[in-house]
Amino acid sequence: MIELVRGNLVHQDVDAIVNAANTSLLGGGGVDGAIHAAAGRELLVECRTLGGCATGSAKITRGYGLKARHVIHAVGPVYSGSPRDAEILASTYRACLRIAIDRELSSIAFPSISTGAYRYPVDRAASVAVRTVLDHRGSLLVRFVLFDQATHDSYQRALTAALAGGLT
Repeated sequence: MIELVRGNLVHQDVDAIVNAANTSLLGGGGVDGAIHAAAGRELLVECRTLGGCATGSAKITRGYGLKARHVIHAVGPVYSGSPRDAEILASTYRACLRIAIDRELSSIAFPSISTGAYRYPVDRAASVAVRTVLDHRGSLLVRFVLFDQATHDSYQRALTAALAGGLT
């Protein structure tokens, strides 16, 4: 099941929220900074033990001060215009889904990975994200939490197109 909501990721009451992180996992701006601020200092302390994370991959920590029990830190690609960008972005989403399944989680909330400082065009990123989640075909509740209306609209168009194309 897929849900699209406009809102703030840090307020989601799900098993795991996904942090659009950088490779250091030590905090940054945007979603990453907001998650670290809301979770508290303990999140940074645990992240320091993880040794970073490769682009296209993900790692999990506790949620600390968040409603979510866990944070899955995912590193998406910096957009370059290469066809590889979509492959790496899809790999990032798949890595998060794999972690959620391995941990037997029932719900996960994603931001729009790589569309902020990493400059991935939102419409293209939305298409990759939605197709990857639909291809997953698990029982996991997947919620895309989108900060502004324009991003929400892009994800709605991507979901409508994917469902019309028979990807369910």
